[in-house]
Amino acid sequence: MKVDEFDYYLPEELIAQTPLADRTSSRLLILDKNDGSIKHETFRNIINYLTPNDVLVLNDTKVIPSRLYGKKIDTDAKIEVLLLKDKGNDVWEALTKPARRVKVGTVIKFSDKLSATCVEEKEEGIRLFKMNYEGILLEILEEIGMMPLPPYIHEKLKDNDRYQTVYAKDYGSAAAPTAGLHFTKELLTQIKEKGIQIEYVTLNVGLGTFRPVQVDTVEEHHMHTEKYHMNKETADRLNEAVKNGKRIIAVGTTSTRTLESIYTKYGTFKECVEDTNIFIYPGYEWKIVKGLITNFHLPKSTLIMLVSSLAGKNHIMHAYEEAVKERYRFFSFGDAMFIK
Repeated sequence: MKVDEFDYYLPEELIAQTPLADRTSSRLLILDKNDGSIKHETFRNIINYLTPNDVLVLNDTKVIPSRLYGKKIDTDAKIEVLLLKDKGNDVWEALTKPARRVKVGTVIKFSDKLSATCVEEKEEGIRLFKMNYEGILLEILEEIGMMPLPPYIHEKLKDNDRYQTVYAKDYGSAAAPTAGLHFTKELLTQIKEKGIQIEYVTLNVGLGTFRPVQVDTVEEHHMHTEKYHMNKETADRLNEAVKNGKRIIAVGTTSTRTLESIYTKYGTFKECVEDTNIFIYPGYEWKIVKGLITNFHLPKSTLIMLVSSLAGKNHIMHAYEEAVKERYRFFSFGDAMFIK
C-alpha cells in the first residue's frame, strides 16, 4: 500500500493557527462509516448523536510545557530541546535542534534553575539528557517551558490551558490528545446526565506525533512506542459495558490505540501499564472500538491511515475533500469529525 494514497490537497489557510474562544463551537463533520454519508454540525451538538448505549473513552494525559530554549555553556550556541519521555533518574529523551552541535558531555543552560547534560546520542535528532536542577522539575518547566505546539502552528499560544483538555490529569505528554480539546466540563456533564458512560485511559503522546512517514510503502513505516495505562476499575467497567452490548467510542486516536492495544493483547480489558507501537492502517482487524471522535489529520500521516482503516479509505478521502470544500479548520486547533 503506497503512502501517497493517503495524500490530499489542503490550502494552507485552512490550517488552524489559534484555538476558538469557545471549545464547543468547533464544527463537526459526522461520517457514517457504513455508507459514507456526511452531515455538518457544531461540536456542542455531539450529544444528539450519542445514546445511553454508548461509552466515551477519553485520554486524560497532560501536556508538559517541554519546549526549552537554551545555550551551550562553552560556545553560547542556541539549542532547542523538546523533552519527550522521562526515562527515570532525571534522564529525559529529547528531540534536539541543531542536534549536530550536541555531543555526549555537552551542557546546555536553560535558566539559573535548570541545565542539562547530554549523556547519549541517538538517531533522528534524539538525545538523552541528565537534567540538573534544584527543587521540582515540573514546577520549573511550568515556569520556563513552552507548550510543544506542532511545527505547522506559527502563532504564539496566549493561554497554555488551551492546549490542554479540561480533564487533563497527570503530566506525561509531548503533545495534546487534540480530539479532547473540543469538550468543556459543562458538555461532559450534559453527556453524563443523558446516561452516557464516560471512562478515562492514559496514553502519553510521544515522538510519533512529530515524525512524518518517510517511506514510500505503508508497511515499511516504523511506529515509535508510547506508554499507556488503564486502571482496574476502568477495565472492569469497560468489560461490563462490552458484555452488555454497549458501543465503545474512542475520543481521539490515542484512546483508540490504547483500547485496541489492550484488546489485541488480552482479548479483554485489564489493568496494565505498558508500551505500544500499534500501527493501524487499512486491513487492520478492529477488536473493540466502534466509533471515533477525532480531528482532521495531516496528509500521508499514520493518523489518516488509522481513520481510513475504521471508516474506509474512500469514505475518508471523500470526507476530507468535503471538509476542504466547506472550509473546515484543520489539525490540532481545528474542527472535529465523528466517525459513527
